[in-house]
Amino acid sequence: MSDQFAIATKYWQRLDDGRIQCDVCPRACKLHEGQRGLCFVRARIDDQIKLTSYGRSSGFCVDPVEKKPLNHFLPGSAVLSFGTAGCNLACKFCQNWDISKSREVDTLASQATPDDIARVADELGCRSVAFTYNDPTIFWEYAADVADACHERGIKAISVTAGYMCPAPRAQFYRHIDAANVDLKAFTEDFYHRVCVGHLQDVLDTLVYLRHETDVWFEITTLLIPGRNDSDAEITAECEWIRENLGVDVPLHFTAFHPDYKMTDTPPTPPATLTRARRIALGEGLRFVYTGNVHDTEGGTTCCPGCGAAVVVRDWYAIRHYALTDDGRCQACGYRLPGVYDGPAEGWGRRRLPIRASLSRV
Repeated sequence: MSDQFAIATKYWQRLDDGRIQCDVCPRACKLHEGQRGLCFVRARIDDQIKLTSYGRSSGFCVDPVEKKPLNHFLPGSAVLSFGTAGCNLACKFCQNWDISKSREVDTLASQATPDDIARVADELGCRSVAFTYNDPTIFWEYAADVADACHERGIKAISVTAGYMCPAPRAQFYRHIDAANVDLKAFTEDFYHRVCVGHLQDVLDTLVYLRHETDVWFEITTLLIPGRNDSDAEITAECEWIRENLGVDVPLHFTAFHPDYKMTDTPPTPPATLTRARRIALGEGLRFVYTGNVHDTEGGTTCCPGCGAAVVVRDWYAIRHYALTDDGRCQACGYRLPGVYDGPAEGWGRRRLPIRASLSRV
């Protein structure tokens, strides 16, 4: 890859055996000169760890913010989404494997500086930019610069992440971030080890960090896979942990699995599984529990904890009823719902607008 897209990075250390260890995520890849980490985009070049995808993207698209999914963050607004190649986990069920598991530089087809991205987001009327499709952990320096450029235009920054990141770079990165959706992929170490090639505790540490040490608004997503992480016992344990460690107001999304990548022999998640999981979570005291990747108006509805009124009714990603004030209070009883609200709900709806050309101006 051309050196114009490779930048020096900060979080790495030299080992006694001559290798260099990348310290951005718990994987701690140990590299000889010329080798890349499992993430693909961080490599040992010129006797240091460099990010090789700065200013390169796997594509841009304008989505509804509810698709991230974020139901309590600028409802109904448009978000400019993009990612890069690679990932620092190896999930066998990856739904974006053509991007996250790519080992082809050509995947990084779009070229865009942070200022380019902020400008285009502004021109398209996006209230935020999301680092998604693959995990911003692996290109966090680029994402942080994009976030700063967006903030200069009043545009917010969203991290869609698996939360698999070491404490020091995590603290540095989230100083630039306004909201996050964290994939809590399961609630057993065995699942993380066998299916994702990672560790559960590192993700739980990120969730606790976000809740107690930052002002980042975050929501959690768990993709339920039949026979893998969808038992009553595991769902209950996850919800208990969320209640006790994060509180009852952190929104939780249960989403449906579709066969893909290395798990094409696993059937899709039945809608009844999501309904069951939502019922368990509500029974454990969580106040905002949603279903995703299925058509379920009840599972997409936000109810006021104060009076029980349906204050936001969603049909897929379109808002059909909205009864909150500009600052997020229930119009019926005045209860302030947790989240980030800034004016009336916008109406981007279910649209998806791909942006195929390079964002850079000639």
